[in-house]
This record gives sequence, structure tokens and C-alpha cells, in this order.
Amino acid sequence: MKLYQRDEIQAVVGIDDEALRQVEAGFIALGRGEAVQPAILSMVMEEFNSEVDVKTAHIKGWERYAIKVSSGAFDNPKHGLPSLNGLMMLFSARTGQVEAVLFDEGYLTMVRTAMAGAIAAKYLSREDSRRVAVLGAGEQAQRQVEALRLVRNIDIVDVWARRSEGAEDYADRMRSRGFTVSMHDSVHSACDQADIIITATSAREPLLFAHDLPDGVHVTAMGSDSPDKRELDESVLIHAGAFVCDCRAQSEHNGELKVFTQEKREPPFVVLELGRVIDRGERLRTSEADITVCDLTGTGVQDTAIASFALSRLAGR
Repeated sequence: MKLYQRDEIQAVVGIDDEALRQVEAGFIALGRGEAVQPAILSMVMEEFNSEVDVKTAHIKGWERYAIKVSSGAFDNPKHGLPSLNGLMMLFSARTGQVEAVLFDEGYLTMVRTAMAGAIAAKYLSREDSRRVAVLGAGEQAQRQVEALRLVRNIDIVDVWARRSEGAEDYADRMRSRGFTVSMHDSVHSACDQADIIITATSAREPLLFAHDLPDGVHVTAMGSDSPDKRELDESVLIHAGAFVCDCRAQSEHNGELKVFTQEKREPPFVVLELGRVIDRGERLRTSEADITVCDLTGTGVQDTAIASFALSRLAGR
């Protein structure tokens, strides 16, 4: 068994085409029913404003599976510590032996989450998309846009964040990476000309509404990953021509479907899973004006995919 630290992992795994293909392969396996993926194990510790999630999956034919422990301690920034941490353990599917522990401190989760957003945009957004609106100014707000460049020629970014200081810092970071960036004091203004909208917040109340959506836009919502978080108003889902999620059960428990109950849904509202959309080659856009929405809650197959990819690169150095 080998133990790898974050700096070693970060040196060989980044936001690139190979990582994208590996995570996409995980989605396809899930869509084909070729993955065993149990429910997320979650625990909230309210007295410490912290939480922990455990995710795992085995993909048929793969020699290894990963178990990821992801922790969040949201008062940490007050003490000069990062909010997120964690590690991934890789086991042999055949023998059950531990092959490696990747003490990535949440780095691989960041990468696979960014890859998932890019994959959603690859199959759901218009191919000529160039302008992205970002709600939020944290690390994932940055990484989502960087990953988008793997699949779309994004060069213009509009950002809205609750704190103007956060938006300014984000704008500086993205300009240094070659993007044209505008800051906005309202969600509606930020989204007004968007081809793609990314919600990357820890919001507990909806912040994106149907009246914020221009024709033809694609929305990737990736902040709602627990029962108490929510970014999209029900009107966004009703207005969408296609609603896609990474895992329906997770979306209904942790994601944007949890308040949009079956009783509220009217035909022709249909819930699709991203892996099946990819595997079946489904084209969900029937016109340039169609609006698509993808809800990403983070899946165990993504963790097994990125952990396996990381170990292959580490072992091949």
C-alpha cells in the first residue's frame, strides 16, 4: 500500500482532456447500469458547523474502486484553514487489499467536479457558446470555467457574488487567465447575455429564477449537494426544455429536485440522467432557443474514476 500526498497528486493530475475522458467514462458506465453505487453516507455536526460525506462506487470491469471521505468545516477560514478536506482510498476489487491512499485534501474532488460541469456543457450547451455567467466566486466557480474551455470556446465571464470583495478577487484571477470579465450587482444582470450559467454557491434559498434565463442558455447547478442547500427556483425547472442530473436519487434527496416533488411536476417534465444521455447519444436541444438544466450533486463513480486515473499517473511516473 502506498500513500500519496496532495503535492504529488497535483503534479500529475489537472484539468485536462485525459481527466475529462476518464470522468466521462464513469458517467457512461453509470448510465449503462454497469456501476454499483450505494447511497451517500452523510453526517452533519451542527455544533461545529461541519459535515462529512462518504462516497464510493465500483465500475464493472475495473480492477479498483475508491472510497472517498470528504469533510467540510465551514468555520475554518476564520482560523486560517481551508473549509474542505479529505482523502480517497483505492482497493483491489478482486482481493479487497488497500492499494493506495490518496491524501489529496479535496483536490481530486475539485478536479472531478470541474470535469462533470464540462461534460454537462459538452452535451447540453450550444456548440457556439462563448459567454458564461458565474454565480459564486470560490474555487469551484473558477475551476468550472477553466474546465469549460476543454469543450467550448469560452472567453467572456460575467460574475455575481454575495460579497463584492469576493467578486473583485475572482475577476482578477480570471483576467490573469485570459478571460474578459465583468462584475455585476445582480443575478439578472450577470445572466442577461449568457450562453451558459454556472451556479457554484452554498445558497440555502433559490437565487436563480426563470426570468433570469435568456433563450438558449444552459444551466449547470452544482452547489446543492445536501438537503439544506438550494440554488434554483422551481420556475427554472418548469421553464427548462430538458432537465438532466448526475444521479436522480441524489438530486431528489440532496439536489434541486428535493423540493420539486412529483406532485408539482406536470407533463412533459422528464428527469434524465447525464450518463444515459451520453450513452444513448440523445440530442436534447430541438431549437436554438431551448433551455437546458443539469443538476450535479457529485457521484461515487466520479470519485472512482478520478482516483483510478490519479493512481495510474502516479504509478507511471
